[in-house]
Amino acid sequence: MAKLWQKDYRLNALVEEFTVGEDWKLDRQLLTADALASIAHARMLEKIGILSGAELEQLQGELRSIIGRVQRDEFALRPEDEDGHTAIENALVESLGEAGKKIHTGRSRNDQVLTALRVWARDAVHRLLGAAYETAEAFLTLAEAHRDVPLPGRTHMQIAMPASVGLWAGSFAEELQDGARHLQQVAEHVDQSPLGSAASYGVPLPLDRQMTAELLGFRKLQQNVLYANNTRGKFESMLLDAAEQLMLSLSKAAQDLILFSLPEFGYFTLPKELCSGSSIMPQKRNPDMLELIRGKSATLSGYAQQIKQVIRSLPSGYNRDFQETKEPFLRGVALTYRSLKVMSLTVDSLQVNRKVLEAAMPPEIYATDAALEKVRAGMSFRDAYLEVGTHLEQLQSRTASESLPLRSSVGAPGNLGLEQVRRSIMEGRLSLEARTGANRKAMQALAGGKVEVAPL
Repeated sequence: MAKLWQKDYRLNALVEEFTVGEDWKLDRQLLTADALASIAHARMLEKIGILSGAELEQLQGELRSIIGRVQRDEFALRPEDEDGHTAIENALVESLGEAGKKIHTGRSRNDQVLTALRVWARDAVHRLLGAAYETAEAFLTLAEAHRDVPLPGRTHMQIAMPASVGLWAGSFAEELQDGARHLQQVAEHVDQSPLGSAASYGVPLPLDRQMTAELLGFRKLQQNVLYANNTRGKFESMLLDAAEQLMLSLSKAAQDLILFSLPEFGYFTLPKELCSGSSIMPQKRNPDMLELIRGKSATLSGYAQQIKQVIRSLPSGYNRDFQETKEPFLRGVALTYRSLKVMSLTVDSLQVNRKVLEAAMPPEIYATDAALEKVRAGMSFRDAYLEVGTHLEQLQSRTASESLPLRSSVGAPGNLGLEQVRRSIMEGRLSLEARTGANRKAMQALAGGKVEVAPL
């Protein structure tokens, strides 16, 4: 089948293999987004007189048919197609003839992939955000259920001060909701339509770019056509940088869970159905999912850095180097989504061992409490610190149930403020649902029914 750039010669086979790379495989994920953008483009071409009403109906019908085939995994994409754009256009030409040959009017391949990636990214990031809020809620529910269960606070990995499971879990709930809000803010920058920018310089046709932006449900039009091209890779790296903040949170939580579920600690128990075994040691139950989250946090950081290194020294305008930003972006988004889902599942099914935790609070963990009691009695903190620190063996017996309520400042173990965290998560979810609903409505209007743009 013909390439979109095909003229009167054939490309050297080795060069073709090298330039196509994995693009034809990666584009399977973008086919629905590409076809939806083509429907919007076709409607605009009809408005400005490039397509007749009959041709628009033919193209829209066939593009919707292609979307259906993609959703059912029945649309073939082969190495000789080079990319998804070629596969779709060839299918249109084969089915519709002259009408199919008109669909590319006013567009470039770069224009197409920019738009397809934006449409895909918008849907995928909404799924990411949903998973992030879900994971934050899992930690919050754990915190609420065990707000008074003691847990040794540590600094330098050594026993430090009394803490609680509520404080530990609540910290990740708040951290993840902040990370989700940050990603949501970055996603607003990406919610701009580049369609109609062509090869970075526009075309001598009266393209109605505002119309296609509205049809595709974008919040705004990315005006400068050269800027639209220059954000290829940059917007993807911005999203992965924000996703990395979520992964950093997951990595720390994973490390804590690995440590606290060790038999030597026994604070928590991981359900056996989430743990794999050893090929040689029959007794082993390994927290592989948590170790992989920890490792995948580094992998995601590498993906974000890879994209930035590709685009760092490129001149303005399209350059084929951009092709190398697609794979790390698609992989990075999917990696983050699955890591969030695994962490949510783990936290939901975590067993908290209260008796073990109560027994894990040694007398010296209350040393600061003892010093501050002396302060309340009139002694300076420095003298109280010295007296307690040099007579630790004289510490009186205390319990966490006595100590934790005394830590009553906002956010401390005796005043966790979990209700405010839940309100913040709910506000984020409601904002996300409103935006997701608007996008879903736009996509369904183009597709003529329900459609999955970016299944992860």
